[in-house]
Amino acid sequence: MSKRRGDAGYACALAVFVWSLVASAGSGSEVPGLRSREFIYETAPFPECHASTIAETPEGLIAAWFGGTEEKHPDVGIWISHFRSGQWTAPEEVANGVQYVRGDGSVYRHPTWNPVLFQYPEGPLVLYWKCGPDPASWWGMMSMSGDHGKTWTPPCRLPEHIDGPVRNKPVLLRDGTLLCGSSTESDGWRVHFERTSDFGRTWQRTEAIHDGRKIGLIQPTLLTHPDGSIQALCRNQDGNGQIVSTLSTDGGLTWTDPEPTMLPNPNSGIDAVTLKNGRHLLVYNHTYRGRGTPRGREMINLATSEDGQTWKAALTLENTPKSEFSYPAVIQTADGLVHITYTWKRQRLVHLVVDPETLSPRDIIDGQWPTNASVVQ
Repeated sequence: MSKRRGDAGYACALAVFVWSLVASAGSGSEVPGLRSREFIYETAPFPECHASTIAETPEGLIAAWFGGTEEKHPDVGIWISHFRSGQWTAPEEVANGVQYVRGDGSVYRHPTWNPVLFQYPEGPLVLYWKCGPDPASWWGMMSMSGDHGKTWTPPCRLPEHIDGPVRNKPVLLRDGTLLCGSSTESDGWRVHFERTSDFGRTWQRTEAIHDGRKIGLIQPTLLTHPDGSIQALCRNQDGNGQIVSTLSTDGGLTWTDPEPTMLPNPNSGIDAVTLKNGRHLLVYNHTYRGRGTPRGREMINLATSEDGQTWKAALTLENTPKSEFSYPAVIQTADGLVHITYTWKRQRLVHLVVDPETLSPRDIIDGQWPTNASVVQ
């Protein structure tokens, strides 16, 4: 019995080693658009991780995620890593859910969830996250850094009924308003939006844009269009449905009725970005939860669009049966490259660098991911 465990451990270690060799070799010359691929860390003081976020600061990239025994465990904290001198620094915990210390010296704490990083131009780096027993009863937290993530202000709780960006990065509007896509899970899955114009001191919140009964939606990601309109793409609670879209023409104050897109969603997180040239990229699982092969979170994908409506297949990032690749984050940095992070089997976080100008998109016909799409892994 012990021999089998040792063999399994050796096989796992060998697989990770081989994977890291492939990643460090950089297969951009073989896969259109791909510049590099790596794990953010190889070892960490926690067994599981999830829900990464990434931002560019004046001193380089920073990533954050939640890590601990497992999702929802009270020991789950918010961890960060900096990309310096061509490599990621060791994970460092910057926030946790400790509420108070009991008389016997033990601590009472809640799990933390879904960090979101945002770097203001000429301003602070902000870290949002959630704290609480579960998504139905959590609350929003915030901390700021004036030195690009080296040190942070003491955590502060957001005002009642303000959650902050619930999973995906906000967008800064032309008038300086930070628009956050948010959602609640306490009375059905419902999307709403929040705005702050003073670095989080005061907030405005819209009503939920749907009742959460006919369709459950959470975790909107935001795209911007040349005419000033803002599009939100939302995760769908129906794992055999589609990603859902809604549009605002007044800076996020009001929104159209949610409508399904052409893209499937297995009830899993998504993230998107509008590039400097106006095109859009979306990272998501192009699968259904209960039907088809692959299904659920076994495959994760990169799609591109000119208008936010019609999408083309750009890259298959991962595709392994009975595995999980999920909860992506995507940004474009000042040099024009695109950086993607996502959860790898709940054990590590992948960091991909993509050149959007050299992608080779393929048509998505009848909702099927094309077999001739470029494959990373």
